[in-house]
Amino acid sequence: MWQPARRQWALIWLVAVLVILGWPPDAGRSLGATLVNWAADPGNTLPAMPPPLPRGLDDDGNAVAEHDLLERSYYDERNRSAVTRIRIDLKQTADPFEPTTQRQLLIGLAVIGALIVWQLEGRRR
Repeated sequence: MWQPARRQWALIWLVAVLVILGWPPDAGRSLGATLVNWAADPGNTLPAMPPPLPRGLDDDGNAVAEHDLLERSYYDERNRSAVTRIRIDLKQTADPFEPTTQRQLLIGLAVIGALIVWQLEGRRR
């Protein structure tokens, strides 16, 4: 039975982990993006950018003032330090491509990885 060499195992594991972390689910973010989001803010203490005001509330002064206060607190926290800014950016990180494109790229990565493992097998003989 065929047994991969050490370099082949390293490549197989690397490709497998990248495919697992990068594979997008039907809805939501991939496991890799979710891990990055969680690592940036494990306690969920960083503020999120408030959503834009709904169209009907732009005449309501209290709602506008409350929204402005939430927005100001977000930017105050964000501008506190460079580390906090990076953490907020990482907390909001999403997958880089649309799910279908991301799946195609990951399948391509797996196929290229398999071809490289196969090529390394030929050099071993």
